[in-house]
Amino acid sequence: MSQFNKLITDQLVTMDKLLFLQAEIERCQEIEKELTELQQQSKLESITREITIMKEELKEIQKVFQEQTTEVIQMYSEEKVLV
Repeated sequence: MSQFNKLITDQLVTMDKLLFLQAEIERCQEIEKELTELQQQSKLESITREITIMKEELKEIQKVFQEQTTEVIQMYSEEKVLV
């Protein structure tokens, strides 16, 4: 497998993680909204912490994805020049 194809594959794996985590955050935010409406403070605090942690993970994954995108663009440009 060429280096370019490997970079693309790695980036697709990262995108899957990113999309999964975004969906989980949305799910937890719905739960947070429901708990707020039900005024269940202890459960609300727990889900709020979980959302905060997932948002931090999401930032890290987005950073990795951006770095991979830059690397893919560089590799593509280098291969294009060689051709």
